[in-house]
Amino acid sequence: MATFRLTLEYDGTEFEGWQRQPAGHRSVQAELERALAEIAGAPVGVAGAGRTDAGVHALGQLAAASFETALDPATLRRALNAKLPPDVAVVSAAHAPAGWNPRFAAREKHYRYQIWNARERSPLRARRFHHEPRGLDVEALAEAACRLTGKHDFAAFQAAGSEVRDTVRTLRVLSVAGEAGGELLIDAHGDGFLRHMVRNLVGTLLEVGLGRRPPAWVNEVREARDRRRAGATAPARGLVLIHVDAP
Repeated sequence: MATFRLTLEYDGTEFEGWQRQPAGHRSVQAELERALAEIAGAPVGVAGAGRTDAGVHALGQLAAASFETALDPATLRRALNAKLPPDVAVVSAAHAPAGWNPRFAAREKHYRYQIWNARERSPLRARRFHHEPRGLDVEALAEAACRLTGKHDFAAFQAAGSEVRDTVRTLRVLSVAGEAGGELLIDAHGDGFLRHMVRNLVGTLLEVGLGRRPPAWVNEVREARDRRRAGATAPARGLVLIHVDAP
């Protein structure tokens, strides 16, 4: 029995997210398990580092798979990519210890939210950027982002109706790069993220960037622990899972 650490890249546009879905709905996990089953000649379960939502992309999603095989990691990677659909690929493969699970091994995740801040839409960015045609105050965005870093209760930024009880997370970095009128990148590094947390943080920051709220308002939202006080959930297409730090 061999255990493999797989790093995947995928365009989430046509997927209902990472997690396996009912019949008739595409998921990245199901596509990977299908390809592995063809190679192994038997069902193979896959564990992922996180459940990206429908429409969310990944540059460095991690997965673990264990099955009986004599294939080395490089050969397995090539075999999987020959069977996977065009919108998902294994970019690296390596042996891992028996029982290794990226969900529990993950120490930090890096997400990036991409905004196209120009008046005219960009067809080449349409699937991976949120288009915000109104001018944004990048300095105000950056100031508000800095106010949200640290170890806090992020209940105000989780998905409405979530049943998660422990909503304390450490957001080590929340940075804004780029210029108004072009590409803006919002990077978030943290020890864990609540459902829709990054997209809700971005929606809240956009309230500041559009001049509707001052940067200090984000502190009030966080302290209120009330989802209704935060901004709207930013569209999924702008979000990318960049990297998972999992020894």
